[in-house]
Amino acid sequence: MVDPIQAMQVGRVSGPVSGAGAGPASAVPATDFKRLLLDSLDEVNRLQQEADAGVQRLATGETQNVAEVLAAVNKAGIAFDLLMQVRNKLLEAYEQVQQMRV
Repeated sequence: MVDPIQAMQVGRVSGPVSGAGAGPASAVPATDFKRLLLDSLDEVNRLQQEADAGVQRLATGETQNVAEVLAAVNKAGIAFDLLMQVRNKLLEAYEQVQQMRV
């Protein structure tokens, strides 16, 4: 299972580097920002669906493991809160760019 925080990390940006022995960037694949956001949305959605399914199984009596369901619900909640904070920061940055004078 992919940790939502790990899924939101951005790969290394390659650019001009000065200094001796500076070669190309390591073998970290470059991910564009759009793909990163879409993957993060998919991961949060998957975690929400897993939590909902766990609650449904608990309500119908298919499982008695309350701790596992509670952990899934908490994990989905934290991932959603993180995603909302990223969205808020993106909107804030967009508003600041809109207010710039050219």
